[in-house]
Amino acid sequence: MAEDSRKISLDAEQVDADLSASGSQEVVIGLFGERVVGTGDLSARARHRRLREIFAILRRYDILRGLTPQKLVAMLEDLGPTFVKAGQILSMRSEILPESFCRELEKLRTDVEPMGYQTVVEVLEHEYGRPVGEVFSHVDETPLGSASIAQVHRATLVTGEDVAVKVQRPRVREVMGQDIEIMRTVVRHVAPFMGGDQFLDLKAVVGELWDSFNEETDFLVEARNLQEFRAENASVRYVTAPAPHMRLCTAHVLVMDYVAGPTISKPKEIEAEGYDLVEIGTKLVENYAKQVLDDGFFHADPHPGNIMVADRRIVFIDWGMAGHLSTYYRGILRSMLTAVAEHSSPKLKQGLLELSENRASGADIDHGALLAELDAIVDTYGSMSLEELNLGQFLSDLIQLARTYSIELPGAMTMIARGLVTLEGVVDEFLPGVSMIEIVENHVRDSQDLRAMAKEEAETLALESHKALHGTLEALSQAGLVTDMLTRGQLKLNLDFSGSQDPIEDLSHIADRLTLGIIIAGLLVGSSIIYFAGASFTVLGVPLLGFLGYVLAISLSVYMVHDILKHDRKRKR
Repeated sequence: MAEDSRKISLDAEQVDADLSASGSQEVVIGLFGERVVGTGDLSARARHRRLREIFAILRRYDILRGLTPQKLVAMLEDLGPTFVKAGQILSMRSEILPESFCRELEKLRTDVEPMGYQTVVEVLEHEYGRPVGEVFSHVDETPLGSASIAQVHRATLVTGEDVAVKVQRPRVREVMGQDIEIMRTVVRHVAPFMGGDQFLDLKAVVGELWDSFNEETDFLVEARNLQEFRAENASVRYVTAPAPHMRLCTAHVLVMDYVAGPTISKPKEIEAEGYDLVEIGTKLVENYAKQVLDDGFFHADPHPGNIMVADRRIVFIDWGMAGHLSTYYRGILRSMLTAVAEHSSPKLKQGLLELSENRASGADIDHGALLAELDAIVDTYGSMSLEELNLGQFLSDLIQLARTYSIELPGAMTMIARGLVTLEGVVDEFLPGVSMIEIVENHVRDSQDLRAMAKEEAETLALESHKALHGTLEALSQAGLVTDMLTRGQLKLNLDFSGSQDPIEDLSHIADRLTLGIIIAGLLVGSSIIYFAGASFTVLGVPLLGFLGYVLAISLSVYMVHDILKHDRKRKR
């Protein structure tokens, strides 16, 4: 091990040299204005000291022999706020780290030593370019909370509004940015010596951290998230978020309405104020299902400290991390939830593959084995009562299965999974008597009213039209996949012709009807294209060729309906 330690010690010098030679530049806004800096913005001496500190900690935890989840958490805490924040972010990304690591990383503490009140005043005056007394008539010296990036103070505006002020720590972007750049370079040097598969992709980990860090250190992003959530839930009387005061928000200061009330983590206080915990839990889950399945915009970290009860409403706070889910992915997610209820493994498999961002490599998947494992999942969870079913565990198992088969899921999906796991933990611990899966299932079923369906159809009309034009190509692609599976012996075909005297004849009828259906669809699409293209010679306002296509399509449709009815009458005899 001594030899390995020397290797790391020597690499520390090389990392420092790489950082100095990288010449990477970034525009940062520090306490004293905007400027272009590189990773060496802090003094070379300070940078080298930090590098030596990091490598000393890495040696102490003997990372060359691998890390357990517990050792990783302890190491991140010793490495400091930047690395703690990295752990908190990564705890929500089970597609990057194994589930056992994610669960342990959730235990990382967020509270840190608060910055002095004078520093808070200096930051505010620098951001606004004027004395703090011209903006606030009063700012509480004691913070409401303090974290690695910022801390929050209660204050009163000169106009009289009671507000909460979130103030970013000075130079946190520079210092944390430098730490992340050090991580990036350390990964390059240490990854070759890491054994096992505990870390699947260290570069992906650092990249994810950098993206999240950029969002969370720009408070204008959080202010816009607050606005968006309030707009999406304007018609929901029992849910809200603090209103941001946009004219006073900057990249480093967030001013929003002050909310007074207990968090979900204090159920006794909530009950003492006359609230019903079951009602709150039901409405909380119902709204989160709305966020994910209807709005496609959701709180990515719904832990108990981020959910309050005030003025007869549930209030979501801390919108530094939010997720977006497209209409397309929301539809797939609904169908997957329905597939479990219907005990349909093929439908669940189809949804999982449609979610994949590497669908082009679908032929490389062992579809037979995947379907067998999905059968086990459906059998396990589909047979449970709603009271027994753990939605978070189901999604975690599904994500783990996707990892096993190298199915790359979009980041938003894993954020949803972690969010639901977190929320389910909140409900189980603080709001007993609430069935999360039952509420979600009812939401999926009840949300498909005429208005919701009309809105969703309007949003997806263009996408569906595009998909229709390329349907033939997609069919050919699927046929190629089926052929590949067949040659590998992966294709399983289950046929059940209950009550059929001549299954071959039935298959023939099915094939004929499918062929006619395709022809009819082709005629309708082709005729519509001709109609919109226009032509000089028309019949009843329709170009002649298009008119003939419509007539033929209608005739074939009538024939097919007649044939179906005739065949059904024969079978009944």
